[in-house]
Amino acid sequence: MNEQLKTMRDAFIEKVYEKMKKNKRIIFLSADLGAPALDRLREDFKDRFINVGIAEQNLIEVSTGLALEGYIVYAYGISPFISMRAYEPIRQVLSITSQIRKLNVNLIGIGTGLSYNLSGPSHHCLEDLSIMKLLPNFVVFSPSDWILTEKFVDYSIKIKLPKYLRFDGKPLLPIYHKIKNLILDNGFSELAKGKKICLVSTGFMTHRALKVIEKIKSVGVIDVFLLKPLNEPLLFKYLERYKYIITLEEGFVNSGGLDSLISKVIRKSKKKINLVNLGFRNRHVFELGDREYLHKLNNLDEEGIIKVIKSCR
Repeated sequence: MNEQLKTMRDAFIEKVYEKMKKNKRIIFLSADLGAPALDRLREDFKDRFINVGIAEQNLIEVSTGLALEGYIVYAYGISPFISMRAYEPIRQVLSITSQIRKLNVNLIGIGTGLSYNLSGPSHHCLEDLSIMKLLPNFVVFSPSDWILTEKFVDYSIKIKLPKYLRFDGKPLLPIYHKIKNLILDNGFSELAKGKKICLVSTGFMTHRALKVIEKIKSVGVIDVFLLKPLNEPLLFKYLERYKYIITLEEGFVNSGGLDSLISKVIRKSKKKINLVNLGFRNRHVFELGDREYLHKLNNLDEEGIIKVIKSCR
């Protein structure tokens, strides 16, 4: 498997393009005027590519209408705007209607976390983990690499529910090119076994976790890529081996994101496992710099995580 850098967006859209050639029930909508990855779709599927303009609320309503007619819909936009500017129609039109009718609408949010680091807090997306997970009938997919995004295309066609796909905006190296027997429905994968401490991460932070365990051995890593639905009983069987669980997320901590999900899994068991949550505190990030710099300011860089690990020993 090629270990090239690639964006989740490009990998996913390439796979969707191949599916569109064979399945005329697939329609692609966009609320972004300038994404090069969309050019081939726009050119080759003129009757099944609709750009609604920078109008995310309308994007949701048109997508839901098409899904009610039996189409498989992919709706593309920048993550803070598709998830938050359009949150009311997502709830009122898509989430509520999907409890009555089967709807296959896949909301593709590009630029989650701080992957649009230089665009400032308006383009950061630290809330979506929490708010999209709240919605009934929704699937929330938070992949860590572009190989997982490719694998998700078949799942997205098969599962007739609304879905939120949170894609990092930066090109990333693959993680899952060496992972065999992946069961996507489980919602997580153990990437490294540890002894006493385990890092549980999602999205970009799984890359950070794997870098950390290159420097500090005997620490486990579990990548959670389906925040909803998630095989919680199975996940707990992996977590119960550890004394300390450290969650890593590019989102607000103590606010309903990954840490809250893991806390719920542990709490249900009534077993004593220490939980440490690392992420962003309840403040917007106004500082400017690359991702590494912004992570360092918030103790999410490798050095900061290693300090936390050592304090648990």
